[in-house]
Amino acid sequence: MRKALLALMLLAAAPLPAAEDPHLWLEEVEGEQALAWVRAENARYLPELESVPGFRAWQARAQEILEDPRRLALPTGALPSGLTDTQVFNVWRDAKAVRGLWRMSPRAAWEAGAPEWTTLLDLDALEAEEKRNWQWGGATCLPPDVRRCLVRLSVGGKDSVEIREFDTAERRFVPLADGGFRLPDAKQQVAWLDENRLLVATAAEPVTTSGYAREVRLWERGTPFASARLLAEGEATDMGMWPQAFGTGEGRRHVIDRRVTFWTGKLLHLMADWSLAPAPLPDDADFRFIADLGDGKGPRAFALLRSDFAGIPAGSLVAYTVPNVTPLGPVERVFTPGPTQAIRDVQATGQALYVHLLDNVAARVLRLTPTAGGWAVRDVPVPPNSAVTLLATDTRDTLAFTVADFTTPDRLMLASGTTPPRELARNPAFFDGSRFEVTQRFATSKDGTRVPYFVVRPRGTKGPLKTLLFAYGGFEIPMVPAYPSPDVIMWLEQGGQYVLGNIRGGGEFGPRWHQAALREKRQASYDDLHAIAEDLKRRKLASRIAVHGRSNGGLMASVAYTQRPDLYDGAMVGVPLADMRRYHLLLAGASWMAEYGNPDTDDWAFISRYSPYQNIRAGVRYPRVFFYTSTKDDRVHPGHARKMAARMEELGHPIYYYENVDGGHAGVANLKESAYRAALFLAYLNRELK
Repeated sequence: MRKALLALMLLAAAPLPAAEDPHLWLEEVEGEQALAWVRAENARYLPELESVPGFRAWQARAQEILEDPRRLALPTGALPSGLTDTQVFNVWRDAKAVRGLWRMSPRAAWEAGAPEWTTLLDLDALEAEEKRNWQWGGATCLPPDVRRCLVRLSVGGKDSVEIREFDTAERRFVPLADGGFRLPDAKQQVAWLDENRLLVATAAEPVTTSGYAREVRLWERGTPFASARLLAEGEATDMGMWPQAFGTGEGRRHVIDRRVTFWTGKLLHLMADWSLAPAPLPDDADFRFIADLGDGKGPRAFALLRSDFAGIPAGSLVAYTVPNVTPLGPVERVFTPGPTQAIRDVQATGQALYVHLLDNVAARVLRLTPTAGGWAVRDVPVPPNSAVTLLATDTRDTLAFTVADFTTPDRLMLASGTTPPRELARNPAFFDGSRFEVTQRFATSKDGTRVPYFVVRPRGTKGPLKTLLFAYGGFEIPMVPAYPSPDVIMWLEQGGQYVLGNIRGGGEFGPRWHQAALREKRQASYDDLHAIAEDLKRRKLASRIAVHGRSNGGLMASVAYTQRPDLYDGAMVGVPLADMRRYHLLLAGASWMAEYGNPDTDDWAFISRYSPYQNIRAGVRYPRVFFYTSTKDDRVHPGHARKMAARMEELGHPIYYYENVDGGHAGVANLKESAYRAALFLAYLNRELK
């Protein structure tokens, strides 16, 4: 009866007409009127959440966890790898280093458990000196000595970065007077050709409709960038251009990845004579890297297939040789996953490939070595039902990776050759994992598809529990078991239940799982989410359910409560897409039309059926939704969350709203902001899932 009444209300209430949008002014990111609205919303709703009993204790606990000095120091902060044969690079944040330290240690000391850190760049000191809210954006370094690096600095965590050359031996930016490379703020990518030349793709100008670089230029040290040689140019309607470099010395190779859409492109190899040779791959192949495995065949390019090609099934890892002159080698099959498997990541050492494989969403690690007749495959032992993250490799045969699960904290592992991996260090346990049990279950979606999900709940508990359901369902990104974030830890300790959904659109089962929810098939992803929620209630595992998602997951959470307000009792909607009528006109939105479709064409017929902003109705009883976003998000426009909140308020629906002024697409710029947001999440859950 309730569903029938709901259906009548949905039919009776008129959606927002596509041609009329009274909230367009909220799309002016830094507009005076829009920012005044943001300040008023924050002032209206944040005190209400902060007043929930326990808020300050949750915030303090979250901050204590996030800033714990015993956390793992992982090899990060330098590309192509934070791990060299002699050094380890790391980016570290804690209570004192709020914005972070970029640092390095001799590798031997790090492996011995007593790293000797040398600070290369102090982001807090740089902020104090230059009076700009600098956030770390990464570094691209020139092997093999990794002395010269191109450091990316972001204001407030934006995707847009300023690039400066850095000398790791002298621990300083290379001055312009000494010929140091420097590029002003823009969305851009750079790669070292050699010590005195760069490949540069900058969105300073010209740009594609997606807001990324349209050209790749060769820039020589000591010359103005305006005189840089044009190497390649894409179309205005492309997504963008990305130059990349791999290897050292005679084995160094360069490519230009011209992304035509998010899922298709033209990979071009830069030859010794400056010609560009197209890769022998289908346009939808997922190029990963070029590596020399020391078997005499020289550098090979490795890629994952998204569609069947030359008799090789979709989802397979393939390779071809890359000499410095044409022709390029033919494509060969390296490894094909089974029907319940998907390749999540691949990395190369100087002797082998390491493949992170998902098997029914549980992690396996494979070591692949070339042989005269093909490829030898062996398992690298990892615990069952765990999650793995491949971190870094060296030019010998070492892989650094982490392994974790829902109740066991991350352990840092080193694998080398055929010897079993050894544990270097582990994170402290921030809660008693033995108190909780983890199960994997399957729901049946509307079209009969079996959809897996994980349930974490207090051990031995009977009956339904208040449930936090997290999912994503897009862009080939799988949701895998992981040690919980502070808000989830405290939610579990309070007796709540945490559920992770593996809905279609993600990469849990390879390209087919993603492609099953592309464009006109998008509703399959939301049907999967609804099926999980219904299965939880049918099994009497869940009483009240709050759905949570970020970015594409924020779109998912918005669709969840607008389509099924009878099923969800809460929704946390983070940095979301929401106005799918205009998403392609806002910031990087045009780059996602291969995922969602083009609303300026007939595609609007299927997009309009789920677009949250156009489907909010008057007279429907929605859960009280929590929207959160960031003013500095230059990937997903904050106007999506703003307009959703304004439309809900306009129609008399209660909400909460939080817009952080910093943080970029992550929504937070430092650990203190992360702790505050974790407390907001807990306040919302405790208030709305009573």
